Amino acid sequence: MIPRLHQRTHTPHDPLEVALGRPLSPTEGLTEHTIVAHWTGLDYFTLDDEHKSWTSFEWAEHIEEALLEHPFAASLDDDRWAILHLDVRLHPDDRELTGPEWAEVAHRLARATGIEIPGKESGCRWIAVQAQPGRLDLIANLIHLDGAWHAPPADILRRLADQARRIEQDLGLVPARPTTQPTAPTASGQLASVLTQLADEQTGPLATVRGLVEHTAHRIARQPGAAGTDTAHRLELIARRLHAIQQDLDATAAHLVQPRAVAAPAAARRTAHPSL
Repeated sequence: MIPRLHQRTHTPHDPLEVALGRPLSPTEGLTEHTIVAHWTGLDYFTLDDEHKSWTSFEWAEHIEEALLEHPFAASLDDDRWAILHLDVRLHPDDRELTGPEWAEVAHRLARATGIEIPGKESGCRWIAVQAQPGRLDLIANLIHLDGAWHAPPADILRRLADQARRIEQDLGLVPARPTTQPTAPTASGQLASVLTQLADEQTGPLATVRGLVEHTAHRIARQPGAAGTDTAHRLELIARRLHAIQQDLDATAAHLVQPRAVAAPAAARRTAHPSL
C-alpha cells in the first residue's frame, strides 16, 4: 500500500474528479459504495441519511462549505489552500478489499493525518472515495466547523507510511517494500524521538501552548481599542515563532536519524607513491 500526498488546493472539485476518474455530475448520485467513509459529525448535520443520495457536485459543495462560512480562516502562512487530498494504492497482487475494510483504511489514515480525532465531532469535514480499483482517495477541508485551521503534522508523510505498513500487516496485504529486522534504538534515535514528541502537532506540549496563544489572540482581537489589536498581533507573531520552533525540532530529529557517511579507511585514502 503506497500513500501519496497531493498539493493542497482551494477547492475540492478537482481532487474529487481525480478520485472518481471522471468529471463531476449534478445528477449522478454517489452511494455508500463510493463514499465509503466520512467525518463522524456528518450524520448530525443531515436528516434521515440524506447524504447517501448526494451527487458528486453536492459532496464537493459540502467539503467546500467551511471555506465559505469562514472567509477569514487561513493557515499560518496566510494562505487559503484548505483542501487536503491524499490517496493510497494497493499492490497489483493484493486481494480486493470489502467496503468495511476500505472504511477502516480511511478512518485510520484520517487519524494518522490528524484530521480525525476520536470523540471530536466538530473537526474537519472529510470523505473517502473508493471509485477506482485498488485505490482510495481521502479529501478533507482543513478548516474546522468553528473556523479554526488544522495544521497537518510536519511529519505527515512518515505517519502515513507507518500507518500503511500497519494496515498491510493487519489486513494481510502485500507490503510495499521488503521488511527488515528491527534494530535496537540508538542514542540518536532516542533523542530524535524526544524531539519529535515535543514538536508533535496533536499531542506535543508546544502545540498545546501555541493553541492557547492563538485562542487568546482571537479573543483579544475582539476587544475594542487599538491596544487590543496590537496585543493580538504580537500574540500571533509569538504563535508563528512557536510553529517555526516545532518545524526546527522536526528537522533536527530527522537529521539525528539520518545515516552518516562512513569515513574511508586510512589505507584507502593514501595516495600511492610512484616507483623510484
